[in-house]
Amino acid sequence: MEFQQRLYELRKQSGLSQEGLADLLGVSRQAVQKWEAGTSRPDLDNLAALAQYFNVSLDYLVTGQAAPPSPSQPSTTIVNNYYTTFRYEYRSRRTLFGLPLVHIRLGDRGVGVSLGGFSLGVFSVGGLSLGLLFSLAGLAVGGLAIGGCAIGLLAFGGGAVGLFAMGGGAFGVYAAGGGAIASEIAIGGSAHAPLAIGREVQGALTFGPGSDPEVMAAAIRAAASGAPQFLQKLLIFLAQNW
Repeated sequence: MEFQQRLYELRKQSGLSQEGLADLLGVSRQAVQKWEAGTSRPDLDNLAALAQYFNVSLDYLVTGQAAPPSPSQPSTTIVNNYYTTFRYEYRSRRTLFGLPLVHIRLGDRGVGVSLGGFSLGVFSVGGLSLGLLFSLAGLAVGGLAIGGCAIGLLAFGGGAVGLFAMGGGAFGVYAAGGGAIASEIAIGGSAHAPLAIGREVQGALTFGPGSDPEVMAAAIRAAASGAPQFLQKLLIFLAQNW
């Protein structure tokens, strides 16, 4: 029996799929598939991890010379964090100013920092950027998005869409900008919302230049009562200093 056949039998006996074994080792499913097809072999670290996980000797796994132990449920505690983590990284061959146009990195520490023409990460910077927490780009999508066109929970840009949006054209629950349209509060040169504050305003309750700042602040607190305190304070600051 060849190595690839032993690996296949051990995997089947443990009830693991190729993808499940790959996740345990921190490799791709394609790597496991190649091992079982005999087109490649795992390196020494992965061989040691396989032998430990399946509770067989390294000699048996590689050469088949040592007798395997009686079948038992494989232990999962012997695979340390190095092997249980999942890691994936892709870098495009094409670059822009020395940076890959596409750089995607996933791993045990989450989605990584990414720079490039197209970037995806926890913190992303690029021409087109998608960031879970922060995104900075010509077109930015993320928790906090800053860009020519920004979409996010907090969005700042020439065109901004978000829970709170600020920009030349801003659309959101709370919006501030040259032209602001919001479902709750809009602040700007031209503001349209149930509570509108600015030079040209349209809404159920409006405030223009010279309005009492304390009255405006009270109206904002009432309209944004469900928003975080920092956002309420930001809206009040913008309204009083627009």
